[in-house]
Amino acid sequence: MSVTAPAGFEAAGVAAGLKSTGKPDVAVVVNRGPRKVGAAVFTSNRAKANPIIWSQQVIADRVVEAVVLNSGGANCFTGSFGFQTTHQTAEKAAELLDISAGDVLVCSTGLIGTGDEVFRAKVLAGTDQAIATLSADGGDAAAQAIMTTDTVAKTAVVQGDGWTIGGMAKGAGMLAPGLATMLVVVTTDADLEPLEADAALRAATGTTFDRLDSDGCMSTNDQVTLLANGASGVKPDLDAFRSALRELCQELAVKLQGDAEGASHDITIEVRGAVSEQDAVEVGRSVARNNLFKAAIFGNDPNWGRVLAAIGTTSAQFDPYDVDVWMNDVRVCTAGGPDRPREDVDLTPRATNLVIDLRSGEASATILTNDLTHDYVHENSAYAS
Repeated sequence: MSVTAPAGFEAAGVAAGLKSTGKPDVAVVVNRGPRKVGAAVFTSNRAKANPIIWSQQVIADRVVEAVVLNSGGANCFTGSFGFQTTHQTAEKAAELLDISAGDVLVCSTGLIGTGDEVFRAKVLAGTDQAIATLSADGGDAAAQAIMTTDTVAKTAVVQGDGWTIGGMAKGAGMLAPGLATMLVVVTTDADLEPLEADAALRAATGTTFDRLDSDGCMSTNDQVTLLANGASGVKPDLDAFRSALRELCQELAVKLQGDAEGASHDITIEVRGAVSEQDAVEVGRSVARNNLFKAAIFGNDPNWGRVLAAIGTTSAQFDPYDVDVWMNDVRVCTAGGPDRPREDVDLTPRATNLVIDLRSGEASATILTNDLTHDYVHENSAYAS
């Protein structure tokens, strides 16, 4: 049930004609609960889509009653006309729901530069249609409507002590850190204060979505939203809520990794023995974004030399000649030199684990990525057509 698993939320997903396939492409999530707490994190890309610019204004007072999302067009780099489209979308939803347009977040995803008069008309009509079909069972339909190159809808639910968290996500390409890395809506019927919700969301995204680096390409439209309505009547233990929220975000992040465009390997990069967590993240990300390493994994080649070459480009504190590397539980490098034979490493399973021990400190971090395949290149070479 995704975003409608917690009490007091309704959702819908409809086909408005934005996608040439005729599949659902407009979703609405509405908070019907007693409280209207909202929190959100956005892409840190300086090139921001019109919905991001709008939503950043809306979230300033941390009051959100509804979210309207569309796939089939990013409404990015579409000028003032595109911003007015976003504004009109919020106004349409507000009119139909009898709320303020300033309490409606808007999200779009799809091809950059898409957002003309036809796009506007379809988004507005889809918003009308979706609101007319809102229901407490509409979470799955909403999750399907936000898909672009995703092959499956991505949802998750975590139960707390008298409260529930539900979430939906989309993303299969352009997955790289920027506070958010995709479109995600998370709902909860826990009773949270605005600052509590904001802090919990930032902590959760910081170690989940921010650690997913599938292809190193940051989008212009990325947003993660948390809505809290207090419908359960329960004020949660904050530590328990933060843990549950992180669990849900991690589950969604792994599902995004597993559906990355064209990927044949899901790679978990664990960096140990770093001087600081920041160093561990930097080292892990340097490998996740190294095309030579990613291509080697695609070819089932345990080329650990590419790992050392990648981490040597970072500013992290460690001795490159005192590093250990494991691939799928086989230590192939120790103290910067060869260890077990490459032939001992089996890289044919989709799940691939890389462990890098910098042997310099006590900090660690894990980065999720994928291999670089022919299918990824083909899909992104033909995306616009």
